[in-house]
Amino acid sequence: MSLQLRLFGGNQSAADKRVNNFGNHAIDKSKVLASTDASVITPLNPGNFGSVRTVPVVPAPRYFTKEEADAMKGLAKEKTDGARQSKRAYKSLAKIEVADKTVHKEHRKYEGAVAQNELGKKRADVGLAKKLHGLRPGYARLGLGIDKADSDARTRIDEIKTKLTGDSN
Repeated sequence: MSLQLRLFGGNQSAADKRVNNFGNHAIDKSKVLASTDASVITPLNPGNFGSVRTVPVVPAPRYFTKEEADAMKGLAKEKTDGARQSKRAYKSLAKIEVADKTVHKEHRKYEGAVAQNELGKKRADVGLAKKLHGLRPGYARLGLGIDKADSDARTRIDEIKTKLTGDSN
């Protein structure tokens, strides 16, 4: 394989490409910016601008009967209590959203720490790999020294055998 193919990834397996990515990334912007839920209000999903309307708008001035006024008073009392309960519920929903956001942010901080520390661990692994590669010539010299000692010993043994036995084997 040519140097250029080795450096720039020709004929690499998927695993090799993950390891030798040369600064590339797999961060998909659309996933990072995706909503946490399809119904969340965002500029791309502005939501529904509808409202609550219990009674129709009175289009012009008019007189009401006693029965109509009594019925509206009862409905007003019911809706006032409903509004109070809705206000409590919406306050609780907002607090839940704040709590969810806090958990979300803290989890992302944790993931950032994991990613940062993973990089530190990989740097340490690379440092060790470089150190070990740097030791290879020393081990090669030691191995050659052992081979030479073995060869020298065999030569001496053969010389001694020849002297002792007079054999030129």
